[in-house]
Amino acid sequence: MRRHAGFSLIELMIAVVVMGILAAVAYPAYTDYIRRGKIAEALSILADSRTKMEQYFLDNRTYAGSDAANMPCNATVINASAKHFTFACSNLGAGTYTVTATGATGQGMVGFTYTVDQANVRTTAITGVSGWNASVNCWVRNKGGVC
Repeated sequence: MRRHAGFSLIELMIAVVVMGILAAVAYPAYTDYIRRGKIAEALSILADSRTKMEQYFLDNRTYAGSDAANMPCNATVINASAKHFTFACSNLGAGTYTVTATGATGQGMVGFTYTVDQANVRTTAITGVSGWNASVNCWVRNKGGVC
């Protein structure tokens, strides 16, 4: 009598169920990992913009005009290396400015908005993203509102 080698249907179904459970756990963790990497881009560019705005203020004694061509708050300059966020400057005045990073459509970052101003007040607004909470006094980097 010959012995047949191979898997039974039950063994195959158990393997499929185990793979499904692993995928259900791993996929959300992976997407949050990718999202945190994209957030790092926004925070880096915002911090860099703040430094450039302070240098502009030291040179000119005002933030007004910092959105002119080749200046730190010019839309082309500030968005030159951005992939996952769109950056904009507002409230430009003698002693005030606000730089905002808004999550770009199609990049998985819709609903994320980060800001910094002349007093280095950092805020986070997050809408429509499950598990992520906003903060009025820091930049949220992780799920759950952790700064």
